[in-house]
Amino acid sequence: MSLLASAPAHGAACGALPANYVDWTDCSKKNIMLQGSPLQGAKLDGADFSLTDLSGADISGASLEKTTLVRAWLKGAKAEKTNFQKVEGYRTGFSNMQAEGASFVGAELQRADFSGANLTNADFEKAELGRAEFKGATITGTRFTLANLSRADFSDTIFEGSLVFDRAFMYLTRIEGIDLTQAKGLTQEQINLSCGNADTKLPEGLAAPSSWPCPFD
Repeated sequence: MSLLASAPAHGAACGALPANYVDWTDCSKKNIMLQGSPLQGAKLDGADFSLTDLSGADISGASLEKTTLVRAWLKGAKAEKTNFQKVEGYRTGFSNMQAEGASFVGAELQRADFSGANLTNADFEKAELGRAEFKGATITGTRFTLANLSRADFSDTIFEGSLVFDRAFMYLTRIEGIDLTQAKGLTQEQINLSCGNADTKLPEGLAAPSSWPCPFD
């Protein structure tokens, strides 16, 4: 795979080597190896990183708005305060990523893997997260306002204090065994749709439905 696979786009430096603050706006970077690359503060909006390996890369503070990350790997990447708004990230691997304060607003993240990721204060407002995996992720202060969490798995997530589920769609969302007493925005209707068990703790005024526990599908 070529490190420099790219195409000219709007004056961006598509042929430039990976570097902090590089401008790869709208560039094609598909199916290449960029593990551990320095891309802090880079302009990556609209670029195509499909099937690209960005494991361990430093993209903290970078902008990836409307970037294509389909089946890309960002395992262990540094992504503090990174802009992932409206990315297309179907089956993308974000496991063990450090993404405190990152924005995933409006992102398409069906079946994405966030297991073990640090998502403290991250924002997933209006994100599509059907069947996304959050097992073992840190989600303190994370916001899922209006997100589609259908069949997403929050098993063994780690958080202290509140997180926000205001108007999130929680059809068969796996919340077994987690303490949601400080969660904000949860309604009985959401709980009735979700999948918890006897160890799930709910905010005051909400009750476990008779449908719990759910079968695995």
